[in-house]
Amino acid sequence: MDLEHYDLVVIGAGISGIAAAKFYLDIHPNCKLAILEKDHSVGGVWNSARIFDTFYTQSPLGTWEYSDMSMPKPPEEDIHNGVFKAKHTARYLENYINQRVYAGISLRERISFDFDVQSVTKKADEWTVSGIHSEHVRSLKTPKLIVASGLTSIPNMPRLPGHEKFGNPIMHQKGFGQSGILESPTINNITVLGAGKSSADMVYDCVKAGKTVTWVIRATGTGPAFFVSVNSKLSPSTIYQISTIRVIATLSPSIFNADSWWNRFLQRTQMGRNQVTKFFDGLHKSVVEAPKFDGRGPEAEKRGFQELKPHTPVFWQNQAAGLINRPDFWDTIAEKVQVYHADIEILKTGIIRLKDGETVESDAILCGTGWVPSLDFFDQDMLAELGIPQPLEDYPPEEAKKWDALEKDADQEVLKRFPILANPPEHYHNPVTHTPYHLFNGIAPLNDPSIAFVGHVLVANYFRVAECQAIWATAYLDGNFNLPPLEERQREVALMVAWCRRRYLSNGDRGHWMSADQTGYTDNLFRQLGLSSHRGFWLWDSFLPSRMKDLQGLRGEYIAKFGQDTKGASDNDSMASTSNTALVR
Repeated sequence: MDLEHYDLVVIGAGISGIAAAKFYLDIHPNCKLAILEKDHSVGGVWNSARIFDTFYTQSPLGTWEYSDMSMPKPPEEDIHNGVFKAKHTARYLENYINQRVYAGISLRERISFDFDVQSVTKKADEWTVSGIHSEHVRSLKTPKLIVASGLTSIPNMPRLPGHEKFGNPIMHQKGFGQSGILESPTINNITVLGAGKSSADMVYDCVKAGKTVTWVIRATGTGPAFFVSVNSKLSPSTIYQISTIRVIATLSPSIFNADSWWNRFLQRTQMGRNQVTKFFDGLHKSVVEAPKFDGRGPEAEKRGFQELKPHTPVFWQNQAAGLINRPDFWDTIAEKVQVYHADIEILKTGIIRLKDGETVESDAILCGTGWVPSLDFFDQDMLAELGIPQPLEDYPPEEAKKWDALEKDADQEVLKRFPILANPPEHYHNPVTHTPYHLFNGIAPLNDPSIAFVGHVLVANYFRVAECQAIWATAYLDGNFNLPPLEERQREVALMVAWCRRRYLSNGDRGHWMSADQTGYTDNLFRQLGLSSHRGFWLWDSFLPSRMKDLQGLRGEYIAKFGQDTKGASDNDSMASTSNTALVR
């Protein structure tokens, strides 16, 4: 088997992988770059094979796109309250990879579809990426690697006792769009498992298709998601845009916000914390009042509609979250769906028995039970070395001891800076099974400057964060700025983990959750690079929503500051050089 040599390999062709490859080519237009994608099409969760009719974006037009190519406005019938059907995102991404061409080669032509990466190893200064590509073994060598395999690639399937005797389909939301379940005349009783947005979408779709639907949310979990719906006083698109206003973003107690007098006032004085509490209490009230969980009468109560009420306040985001775009969603659920908040005891032929004694007849089980990070191509030693999640039982004891001490000190720093996080409400905490991410800025391993992870933080808008991470990762891989000393980076990583755990409770255990903090996070990445063209006059910069077009000047600013690589592509038969010679400004 011949080894192929590349200047850069990107694993994953979702939103983050495309952004990373595109910006690296902006700076190295003649480099030899390969993108490896497991699916048949680009987009990750947004690819054409995984979408269905009621699958909508979670961000409004003008924010859900790359900065260098506007999303065409979808037809009015596909837009609800500012957000639009996911099929337009899939189409946009397909067009994007066709139109981005470097050295006569488009992004599409650089993608190897149906490439299942099975191992990633490193020897000396070279990575080897091996896998199955269209039923053939293939290996690529590269001095630089970007892992953009994402957080929504591998389904998290629940362990269901007796599943082998159930006799009916059990599938994850990943396959729902292409399953044909809604059209099947033999599938009439459907059970949906899970508390989040994907479960809600499948429940609604199944009811509208005339199915009898039972929604089961496990009792041993963080509880129902909080959904911002069109029935709320603030629409989903309005809430999203408000969250991108920098002065509003400072209300979240975030380690990414600048240490200014304003942030110190908000987070370290009682008067400031009162304002923070007032804002989030108002948001919580808007979210939980709209569905009328406790005021729909005895029939809705009998169907368990009140079980969908979130268990913890919106501020803490201990549970899943999402936007509901259909104005009749809550009425449909209250009138048509049986809801149980219980664990499954066992499956029998066509029957689900719950631990609370209830039994449910079911022709199919649909699992909206989340995902696990796509990192299984690294072995256990590499997981530990790179600082990415691995089972606790496999973690080297000396590493565990080191990080426990660092995170204990960091926790004290978090409480000093954000006293509001000291006393969380009573809540359910999922068992911790894996180590957290120990990546600087959620991107860079502490001991290897030749690999970067993008798309491994959980945020509200992946387009914006993907583009910002791509710029930072390119500068990092090229060695264009000085990283802090190792000890300082370790403290910063520990601070991020400790803060995530305090800020987002159970959701924060992996150290990568920042759904209310993406504005501060992306601003912080650019502060480290000394880039500022995304910021404007202080008044509108502080009080107007951020949009993707704000990032349009960063490519030119980056090239002016760091240069552009104009050397030719590396020889196909030799290992690509990692030097930064031939940079022009």
